[in-house]
Parts: sequence; C-alpha cells; structure tokens
Amino acid sequence: MAKDSPKVSLDALIPREAFEVKEQQAQISWNSIDKIQIRNLEKKDFFYPFLRKPDFQRETNEWDAQKICDFIESFLNGDLIPAVILWRSDSGYFFVIDGSHRLSALIAWINDDYGDRQISNNFYDGYITEEQKNAAQEVRKLIKDKIGSYQDYELSTQHLDTIDQKTLERTRNLGFLGIQLQWVGGDASKAADSFFNINQKAAPISQTEMRLLKARKKPNGVAARAIMRSGSGHKYWSEFSKDKQDKIENLAQEIHKLIFEPKLKNPMKTTDIPIVGNISTSQKNEFILEFVNIVNNIEVEKELDLEDDLVGDRTVKFLINCQKLAQRINSIDASSLGLHPLIYFYTYDGRYRVGSFYGVISLILYLEKTQSYNKFIQWRKDFEFIIWQHDDIVPQIVSKSSAVKAREKVRDFYLKIIEKLTQGVDKRNVIKEIIVEKTFGSIKIKSRVNTSDTQNKSFSRETKAAAFIRDALPKIQRCKICGGYLHSHSISIDHKTRKEDGGLGNLDNAQLTHPYCNTTVKN
Repeated sequence: MAKDSPKVSLDALIPREAFEVKEQQAQISWNSIDKIQIRNLEKKDFFYPFLRKPDFQRETNEWDAQKICDFIESFLNGDLIPAVILWRSDSGYFFVIDGSHRLSALIAWINDDYGDRQISNNFYDGYITEEQKNAAQEVRKLIKDKIGSYQDYELSTQHLDTIDQKTLERTRNLGFLGIQLQWVGGDASKAADSFFNINQKAAPISQTEMRLLKARKKPNGVAARAIMRSGSGHKYWSEFSKDKQDKIENLAQEIHKLIFEPKLKNPMKTTDIPIVGNISTSQKNEFILEFVNIVNNIEVEKELDLEDDLVGDRTVKFLINCQKLAQRINSIDASSLGLHPLIYFYTYDGRYRVGSFYGVISLILYLEKTQSYNKFIQWRKDFEFIIWQHDDIVPQIVSKSSAVKAREKVRDFYLKIIEKLTQGVDKRNVIKEIIVEKTFGSIKIKSRVNTSDTQNKSFSRETKAAAFIRDALPKIQRCKICGGYLHSHSISIDHKTRKEDGGLGNLDNAQLTHPYCNTTVKN
C-alpha cells in the first residue's frame, strides 16, 4: 500500500476571528467587488491584513504538496478555479466562508511560507513540529522544480527578454489574473449557517472536527486545542485574563511534551520512546479530545451539556487534571508510576495501541479512586510480563466496538489479570483462565507472526522494529523495588537504607527505582 503524502499546514496564513464583533458598517457595496488579484494577497496590501477565517473553522491542513503545487500551476496557467465565498463583518474583516485552502495556497506561495517560515513561526510561537517542517520542504522543492517561486516571477519582470515562453506567459498572467469572489449577505448567523452548509456539502467535516467546533468555547474543547498545538496556534483562550492564558499555555506545553516526546523515529532504534506514537493529525485531534474527556469524566454524549467557559477557570482545571494523569504515567514527578511506553502502549513490532492507552488511563483513574496503587505495584512485574507476552488481547477486546467505548473493558481486563495474580495463579496461566471464563468475549491467544518464511528480500519496518525490540528489551533496567521496567524519563535514585535509618549517600546504598516506588511504596 502506498504511503499517503504528508499534509501541509497552511493554518497560520489566514488568522481566525470571532464573527460576533460589532462596529459601525462602512457604506460600501462589497458585492460589487468580484475578484481578488494576486497582489491583494501580499502582506503589504490593504486587503490581506483584513482577511479572516471564522474561529470555528477547522485547520487548513488537508492538502499535500502535490495538490498545492497543482493548484498554483492551474492558477498561473489561467485555468478555471472555483470562486471563493466571502462575508464582510461589521468589524470590517473579510471572512472566508469557502475557499480557505485555495487562498492559503496562494498566500503560502507568495510568502514562501508552507508552515515553516515567518508567518507560521509567529503564529505557532516558534513551535513547529518536524513533520510540519518536512512537509513544507517537500512542497517548496516541488514548486521550485515544477513552476518556480513567486519571487522568481517577480524577478523575471526585470528580464523579460531572457526568460522562456512559458514563464513569460505566466508572468504576464499574474498581472491580471485573480480569484473570482462571491459574497454572502446577512448577519453573522446567516454567515455561520452558510459556512456549515457549504463545507458539509463540499468536503464533509469529520465527526471529531465537528465536536471540536461545537466545543470551541467549552473547557474540554479549549483544553484539547491548547494541548494539540502545545499552547501555540490560534488562541481559543484569548478572551481569558493574561494570568489564565499563561497558565493554559504552560500546562498545555508540559502535557504535550509529556505524552508526545521524545519524537518516535521509524524504524525503532531506541527504547526511549514517547507515551504516544506516530499518529496522523486527524487521529491526534480525536486522541487528545478523548484524553481530555476521559480524564475529566466527560461522556461524549454529554459534551454539549457542558457550559461555555467564560473566564478560563474550568479550562485550567481540566488541564491540571490531564497534567497530573500524564505525570502519573511517566515523568520524574514523585507520583509517577513510570509505566514504560514500550510495554504498555506498543506491540512487539512497534505498532501503537490507542486502545491500550485509553485502558491504562481508565486503570489509573480506578486505582486513584480506590487507593489501590500498592496492589498494582505488588504484582507489577508479572503484570507487565503478561500484557507484553499477550499484546494482541487488547486489540481483540477493542475490535468489538471502539477504543473509547472499550476503555472500561480494557481496564477490567487489566484488573482481572491483577486479581488472578493475587489469587496465586501462575503468570503463564492467567490469560488461559481468563479466556475460559469468557468475560471478555471470544478472545484467544495468537502466536506472533514469524516472518522467516517471507519471500521478500528487504526487511519491513515492522520486522526491523521487532528485531530491535527483541534484542533491546532484556537490556532495559528494572525497578529495584517492584521489578517493573524503567524508562529513562522516569527514574529515581533511591537509598537502599533510608536516610532516616542511617543510610548514607554512597554508591553502595544507591539503587534505581520508579519515582512512586521510591517516594510512596517504600515509605
């Protein structure tokens, strides 16, 4: 199967703004303006600074390098391009009702900013992911090779006698070509209705995007948006006080770092991997929204019942809860269980398991509520042996519904393992007994795929990862208190003999442990 080309982030190029801004209407018939010319999209023009997207607009990141290049080439050749639909607000802004990607592609070309230069850097406060940088470089190279940069055409006007015929024609076209306009009349409500009607028909908004749009002023929606971009990008929290804005951005940055760093590279060549593996932008949006909801006990069916957060207090509270949960999973915080991501969230060949993540969150929330962490710690070494040897069981449980809906079943599966171990069942027989009881449906033990009989001469990415993990796993350090695997982001140096019992700070008295085992179990 061919790998999908990475999507290019053009989201920074047209700022967002709320519709509900009131000022005196200028007496100009905007409907008479039927075209945007290329110069109107330059930063120094009087039009571009007033161009806006609705604040509920989904991110402008659906086009890949080829589509952007093809569109710009079509524009240069004078091909027929669908009209852009605008609405002028009482505040004087020109809102894009339909055509955000088309305008953004041209703005990107004009400013040589495909998500990684000045406009984007300012928009994202300097935080631009490697994926975004790589996608930008891909489209920049493609455009340079195929059609040339905007700056090349500007320079060509000074050397018309030396350029080739095609470039001459395109340069001439840039002098009069433009994007046709249509205008939506009426108030902000009419404009919003037009936006949703047009966008649902042209390119249906996904269920997750629609949930985020509807939750854009609710604490879970604002918290999710903040985490997605590590506190940068469009600030859905900009109406809160400066103090609340700073708290939201700092919390979001920490949470993002805790769950997405260090960056996972394929094929896997280190066990220093993040809690969350490589997932697409659309998956990431859904993932984070569900994370916020689960941690804060918000059921999907009741999202819309949440009241709007007008001052930011509840958004901050939601983020603090997410921070504590992320710290509990894997961090240097004293509360950290130091769950090794490889054991809990990945398969033996390096594939990420979203269902396991949701299940672990639910497990931690249960352990917190019942104050039963120590029972988990007591059996942790054997528990980790079981879930790693049978990393295919959770996907079987999840396959019967969805990862979110199945999270409590996954939690119960984990609790059942602990219960069996507590009852004295040998760790090699735990899964066999669970299968016989049929509490979790028709699950079965599957043998891991052996690729030794493959006819391919090249190793697949999964085989490379499996080979690395097979040889690296036995070398991972274990906690000297609970026997569970240690991750480099969650190691504490413990006194074998406590200081209050006379233990010294010398090498012989030092041992590696999980922070929780050091600060809580031992004490």
